[in-house]
Order: sequence, then structure tokens, then C-alpha cells
Amino acid sequence: MTTDTSDATQPPYAGLTPDTILDAFDSLGLRSDGRLLALNSYENRVYQVGIEDEKPLIAKFYRPERWSDEAIMEEHAFAAELADHEVPIVGPLEINGSTLHRHGGFRFAVYPRQGGRTPEFADEATLEWMGRFIGRIHLVGQTAGFRHRGAIDIETFGQEPRDYLWQNGVVPASIREVWYGVTEQALQGVARCYQRAGDVNLIRVHGDCHAGNVLWTDHGPHFVDLDDCRMAPAIQDLWMLLSGQREEMQQQIVTIICGYEDFVEFDPRELHLVEALRTLRLLHYSAWLARRWDDPAFPAAFPWFGTQRYWEERILELREQIAAMDETPLIV
Repeated sequence: MTTDTSDATQPPYAGLTPDTILDAFDSLGLRSDGRLLALNSYENRVYQVGIEDEKPLIAKFYRPERWSDEAIMEEHAFAAELADHEVPIVGPLEINGSTLHRHGGFRFAVYPRQGGRTPEFADEATLEWMGRFIGRIHLVGQTAGFRHRGAIDIETFGQEPRDYLWQNGVVPASIREVWYGVTEQALQGVARCYQRAGDVNLIRVHGDCHAGNVLWTDHGPHFVDLDDCRMAPAIQDLWMLLSGQREEMQQQIVTIICGYEDFVEFDPRELHLVEALRTLRLLHYSAWLARRWDDPAFPAAFPWFGTQRYWEERILELREQIAAMDETPLIV
């Protein structure tokens, strides 16, 4: 397994200067015109880079030590496989025989620029189209598995993040015990949901399928990369499209599955996992913020993290999830 050898005592992107970015492109034989535009991304660093006499390109500099080289190459291979099946995914460009490159202690990939707008998930036609789109992804995703990217499950997205927050003293002492007790109840609720669902299949999924990660054009939706792809139940890519009250989510899931099943059959047992996966995401998100606090971009963007109020709200949120996980699941 190969990862970065960055200096752990420095912020993760301390050495990623404009000159480093331009030199990285130059090392691939790409002549930049010097224009750089930082794009919205916290986990990685993403830039639009102007190219002499050509359209701009997009550079993604991977967060040091997050993924192994093998895991990144699995992401790239999955994108290529989807493109071979004409699924609208914007994958990395192969340059000098590779899609993964190194410069200045960083690993990076180069993508074509692809525009788009945020989809309107309140529109039924849009939701059904999204169902068809994800169905096409899963039709390919179920044909093989990842070996290096792990899975979204109780251990990796629930128990491990909870233990990290507890062991590193992230939660304020005044509510630490209460928080731990509520997380324990929440994880027990997740386990019950998985028991009710039974032995569901894990397939290759996008993993982070919310409106902010989907771009829409007149030709429909597409993803610009697969940075969070993992093994998971198919419902992982569907539940984040749902919003509103239960009655609204009920209609939304019917519409989504109607489009989804144009390409692949949906296992209705997975509906037991909707609130369980939402609970796991909440736990994982708090731990993600805590783990990234040495990156100066995070305290600037999330100043409320770690406050007493933040953790009180998380306790209330988890209590609501405990109740939601014991409700009758949505139906299709």
C-alpha cells in the first residue's frame, strides 16, 4: 500500500502553493497560462487551471494519507468502466500513460472541465431521472467489487467514528457521558435495522450522492468524480435524495425507484436501512470534522464545531434518529 510521505507536523496542504500547482501541470507537459481558480472542496484541493490556447482543466490534489494509491486507482478504474458503458461520469484524463500523478509531495489527477447546475430534487421528473442515472451506475457497480476502498457499514461509519471522538476527548466533559449513552442507543438502533433488512448485497456505489455532488445540464445529471465511492447497499445512493416529512419522502422514494428499476432491480428490504444509514452519516460527519481540524480550512469554514451547542444539537439529532429507526420503513 502506497501513500504520501508528507510531513505530519505541517498542515496537509502547506506546500501546495500556486507555483507548485503550475509546476505540477508543467511536469505533465501541460502549459498553463497562469490562471488559477480555487473551487469549493474541503477534503481535497481542487483548482481550475487555465491552459494556453485550450480550454481550462481541473486539477484535484488528493488529501495526503487519506487513500492509498491502490484505492485511488480503483476510483479511476470505476470511472473508466462507467464511461465505457456511456454513464455520464467525468473521469480523470490519462496523461503520459497514467491518471494518477505526483509532484511536490502531492498526488493529483487532471479532469476536463464540466459545468452544470444544482438539480431540482423537488421536481418528480428530476427524481425519476436521477433514479435512472443511479440505476445505470449500479448496473455496472454490481458486476465487481472494490478491494482497497472499504465499505460503509456499522463498524467503519458508526463504531469507529464514535470511538475516535470518545478516545480523543472531542466532546465537552459536561455532556460527554450523555453523548456516549445516546450514541450507544443509536448504534443499537442501527444494528436492529440491519437485522430487519437481512443479508443485503454490497455493491460499488458513489457513496455521497447529495444535491451538492450532482451537476445538471440539459442532457441530465452527471457526477464530476467518485472520490467517496465504496462498497455499500444500493440504498446508500438513494436515501440522500429524500427530504421533507415522511409523506413527502414516501412519494419521492416511489418516484426514484420507478426510474431506478428501468435498469436494475431494487431490493425493498434495503428500505429498513434508510434511517440507519442517515444515523451512521451523522456520526461519521462529526468524526470527519474532528480529524480535519489541523487543516486551517476547517476552523475557518466550521467555526461552530466543537462548541457546547454543537454537541447538544447532535445529542438531540441522534435521539430523533433513535425514534425514526424504530418506525415502519418507507415502502415501494
